[in-house]
Amino acid sequence: MSPTAPFFAPQPFSDADAALAQVQQIYAAGIQHLRQALQDFVHGRDPGPVRACYPFVRLRASSVQRADARLAWGFVAGPGVFETTLTEPRLFGPYLREQFQLLLSNHGTPLEVGSSHEPIPLHFALGEEAHIEGELTAAQRARLREIFDLPDLAAMDDGIANGTFEPAPGAPQPLALFTAPRIDYSLQRLRHYSGTSPAHFQNFVLFTNYQFYIDEFVRMGRALMAAPPDPARPDPLDDCIAFVEPGNVVTRRCGQAAEPIDALGAAPARLPQMPAYHLLRRDSSGITMVNIGVGPANAKTMSDHIAVLRPHAWLMLGHCAGLRNSQQLGDYVLAHGYVREDHVLDEELPLWVPIPPLAEVQVALETAVAEVTQLQGFELKRVMRTGTVASTDNRNWELLPNNAQGGPERRFSQSRAIALDMESATIAANGFRFRVPYGTLLCVSDKPLHGEIKLPGMANHFYRERVDQHLRIGLRTVELLRAASLSRLHSRKLRSFAEVAFQ
Repeated sequence: MSPTAPFFAPQPFSDADAALAQVQQIYAAGIQHLRQALQDFVHGRDPGPVRACYPFVRLRASSVQRADARLAWGFVAGPGVFETTLTEPRLFGPYLREQFQLLLSNHGTPLEVGSSHEPIPLHFALGEEAHIEGELTAAQRARLREIFDLPDLAAMDDGIANGTFEPAPGAPQPLALFTAPRIDYSLQRLRHYSGTSPAHFQNFVLFTNYQFYIDEFVRMGRALMAAPPDPARPDPLDDCIAFVEPGNVVTRRCGQAAEPIDALGAAPARLPQMPAYHLLRRDSSGITMVNIGVGPANAKTMSDHIAVLRPHAWLMLGHCAGLRNSQQLGDYVLAHGYVREDHVLDEELPLWVPIPPLAEVQVALETAVAEVTQLQGFELKRVMRTGTVASTDNRNWELLPNNAQGGPERRFSQSRAIALDMESATIAANGFRFRVPYGTLLCVSDKPLHGEIKLPGMANHFYRERVDQHLRIGLRTVELLRAASLSRLHSRKLRSFAEVAFQ
């Protein structure tokens, strides 16, 4: 076989579906080429250096004018040449079609699609169920990098999203926040950390830092799947067609036929590091919930990778320490600002960058709290405070000497923070960085500054009483966001001066 996959010269397309079909053809040809070469190599036939390259899409814009100025995306910042490499068109098909159509409509010029010069690393060309390590000899493993392209970290940094990328003189400007290798890297990491396929992730994501929320989400998801929709009692979740758990264990809605992919799922021997659970809708507008555990490192890791899926919003639902004496255990905290002492994003997003509240998300969260608690006005304010949330990377911050100059208690007081956790600022800051709408609603589970700490038994009683309500508030928030206009949700507030065209 040829050491190089078929090369597709750039062709112009004025139809989004035709452009997408060309992307799919180029990608499929490259993947098939690499997989066949690998099989030859495994069976002792040395194919020599083998390479396949990602497809790319290019726009040549001659004017800053665009047909529709209402959206915050779908157009380039000015005249020039813009392009990006693409991957997994089966997974991203509807998303890519929308981006292509907006570019064609706004600029009135054809898109060019062809083979790029960016190699597809072998690791990213294998199927989800592929495990070749055991089939290779030590000598073959040593020679693998001489024959195939392996992942190159230089091709997958976040310079575009961070606003630090500068194209070389004469090189095209970016069309998307992420290159194909960066996306493929995250898809691999999502499988590893969440225990589920990226194909199951939905457009609305709930993050939590406690397993209690996952337990309730699983209970609700399984119960929903066991009962067919009742026309007499319609439920906003009636459109959900399946519930997916780690190991890609799929439970179809009662009355829904099983699909071939369902047979591939199997419960893992142990849960992955940050397990994900998914309530699926046919248009991927369902709900994914992820237990990121405790700490900003996990929060950054998972949101770094979910961001490549371009979700419509993510929300943090979890527990926090209340910092005000007037708060009660079980009160809610709606974050409208963040003190970022988590430090995991200091290099990517300087601390002088403000993380603004997003009006559409804030209103949806407050409305959901009012609807679920059935409280209004002053009574609602009695159980929910809006204010600044501080996030720290020191789980035992209480043990630091607070009477020292610049101690944590003094800093938190000066910031006017009303709650403290370890994840919320990271989730919000990464949402800002990756242009993913974000929000935070926390529940006060202890008040360490005021002597109210979790005691044996008390925590379990508290969790049982509050988790169900808190989760229902999160689900209702998603319903409100889904019903609203995405053009308002993906607002200009998240876009920079010379922004990429892709949402």
